[in-house]
Amino acid sequence: MKKAIILLAVVLLAGCAVGPDYKRPAVDIPQSFRFEEKEAKSLANTAWWQQFDDPVLNGLIQIAVQENKDLKIATARIGQFVGQYMTTRAAFFPQVGIGATGGMEQLTRKGLPPYSFPADRRDDVWEIFLNGSWEIDIWGKIRRATEAARAGILSSEEGRRTVILSLVAAVAGTYIDLRDAERELEISRKTADAYKESLRIFELRLKEGFSSAVEVNMIRAEYEQALTRISLFEKTVPQLENALSILLGRNPGPIPPGKTLDQLALPEVPSGLPSDLLAQRPDIRQAEQDLIAANAQIGVAKALYYPTISLTGIFGFASTDLSRLFSGDAQFWSWAAPVTAPIFTAGAIRGQVQFTEAQKEGLVIRYQQVIQTAFREVDDSLVDQKNTRVQLEASGRRVASLKEYARLAQLRFDNGYTGYLEVLDANRTLFNAELDNAQTKATLFRAFVNLYKAMGGGWVSEADRMAQHGTR
Repeated sequence: MKKAIILLAVVLLAGCAVGPDYKRPAVDIPQSFRFEEKEAKSLANTAWWQQFDDPVLNGLIQIAVQENKDLKIATARIGQFVGQYMTTRAAFFPQVGIGATGGMEQLTRKGLPPYSFPADRRDDVWEIFLNGSWEIDIWGKIRRATEAARAGILSSEEGRRTVILSLVAAVAGTYIDLRDAERELEISRKTADAYKESLRIFELRLKEGFSSAVEVNMIRAEYEQALTRISLFEKTVPQLENALSILLGRNPGPIPPGKTLDQLALPEVPSGLPSDLLAQRPDIRQAEQDLIAANAQIGVAKALYYPTISLTGIFGFASTDLSRLFSGDAQFWSWAAPVTAPIFTAGAIRGQVQFTEAQKEGLVIRYQQVIQTAFREVDDSLVDQKNTRVQLEASGRRVASLKEYARLAQLRFDNGYTGYLEVLDANRTLFNAELDNAQTKATLFRAFVNLYKAMGGGWVSEADRMAQHGTR
């Protein structure tokens, strides 16, 4: 008997958590990225946006991580999960309350069993008491629920870091789009001005009989085409400024001028291994915390099969005379250890266990899917920046050749060796090539933004510190 009591005490104190302990699922991790760069540098933990060497961009990112509304919502969600964790964890400890009553009662005039005499009197009733209850977590239900709640906190924190990762990339990407639109607007205006002057000259030549209506209309058509591009970019620039303002947590409005697209510095390629993503990418860590929470919920559900043992007690004083409320004779107390266990639930518990197991199975697949998506995003960004760099170099050479072609065509026309249609063709081709070159340059900058976003890394913590402390 004594051994049985000792064994029961050990079980009550130590307990055992039903349900599976968490083990990280197996993931097929490649040894290297398909398109990794040999010249890559260890820059994943730095504030990479500062490599663009644009103080305006640096300031905008700092404002965004401090004021963006989506980030503030994500931060508020952490508080929700912390509160849930505190509520869940509180079940580990005894719950104690205090109560008091004061009033008057009258027993029935006809008497109450087992009394045979009537009780025609009124009494004051005064009570003050402490009550307590404590569920003994023998099967680990509370521990598993607390484990799930703790994972919820960590998941929400990684969710907030994911917002930071996406926010910084969105601000940098939108800023590049803005500078690209401004550059293309500048090219369009310069080209339109050149066509406008040519149109003025050829309209005068037409009046004097030195040019044809064909030449005038061809120049006018190119001039109108340039005006169409101007109208497009004059619409695009304020729209991008408005989008960037919203990312900053502000009302739509203008963005301060910074460096032009041509003045921005090109970042370095960051280095890293595929296995680094498991520790660097907050969305991967968030998916794992969701999986940990789901795994713990299986134990919570399975614990419902087993008996629940609680300790309850009450101690207090009761008296019909307020002045004698705390006398020894007015004391009352009781304690109990109720045990409840399911006998027939019509499959309710089995269904809950099946639900949690299926939920975990889905989250295992989601965790693996998030990792595979991360690998793809890094590889896509690596090949994007690598080939766009080659494309930009070729585009630059093309623009240089077309500028020379336009100069020679104008020289040939001035000396009477060719008609003006050749000049128009050269200028039209150069105009489109310059626009294409600006777009390609912006694409290359965006490829680097996407690469740093895909790699994750310690720069997210750097941005997080900026958000919390307002320091660079």
